[in-house]
Amino acid sequence: MIRMAVRRFKAAKLAFAHGTTDPVAEAAFIVGEVMRLPIERVASSEGRIVPAAARKRILDLIERRVGTRKPAAYLLRRMYMRGVPFYVDERVIVPRSYIGEILDSEEFAGAPFSLVPEPGKVRRILDLCTGSGCLAILAARRFPKAQVDAVDISSDALQVARRNVSMHRLGRRVRLFQGDLFAPVERERYDLIVSNPPYVDARGMACLPPECRHEPRLAFDGGPDGLDLVRRIVAEAGRHLTADGGLLCEIGRGRKSLQRAYPGLRFLWLDTEESTGEVFWLDARQLR
Repeated sequence: MIRMAVRRFKAAKLAFAHGTTDPVAEAAFIVGEVMRLPIERVASSEGRIVPAAARKRILDLIERRVGTRKPAAYLLRRMYMRGVPFYVDERVIVPRSYIGEILDSEEFAGAPFSLVPEPGKVRRILDLCTGSGCLAILAARRFPKAQVDAVDISSDALQVARRNVSMHRLGRRVRLFQGDLFAPVERERYDLIVSNPPYVDARGMACLPPECRHEPRLAFDGGPDGLDLVRRIVAEAGRHLTADGGLLCEIGRGRKSLQRAYPGLRFLWLDTEESTGEVFWLDARQLR
């Protein structure tokens, strides 16, 4: 079933940018979900018989993936970040932020040399442009003593986020707000602000693959140079951080433009296994 899916996906020249990076991973994701197998067990289950009902479901998903060019996450109504499941549909962008990996890293938190050496002291977190709520939930899991506020301008996105917060039983620790960036939390201060805002520039918006055109345009469009919201976040974050706090923000390929815009700031760029120079850290002292 996986080999057949891979052949179909390659022939259709699909784009892979929604939690999987190639046709093999996409096929394994679809087959694994239908067979109720964790992704790490798919390879070891290659000899397993696929029941008729599951085979029919897999074949249908393969044809819908090719015919509609919708991301597999939308077809399955599920995606994973850091092994954590999330519900997704067309009201939100499919979660795929590098910030999830950074939150888990020792470079960021939990060791004497980390940016956040004592995670237990992080008591308040703000997630801007929360979308499905995935980063707010991952942050709540990483910092178990923290209360998390999550903001999005889209009421549709917040409905999805509310479902994910409930699914992970974090209703007492994660609060959701509708509004424009800091507006709903104007008088609040946080130990950590995280954000994966819209950051695609005009050129990128014109070249989005069909898969990405199924996602909300609002979640992509960052203005002519991709930095419209990022500038506002940098300008306002200092007023909402505690003395030892900081901002963790993803900006895609906008590094050079951002550094030109703020020559006086010392951005610390945090890399991941698949990215370089796409996520920055600024502490409260600089932002003030």
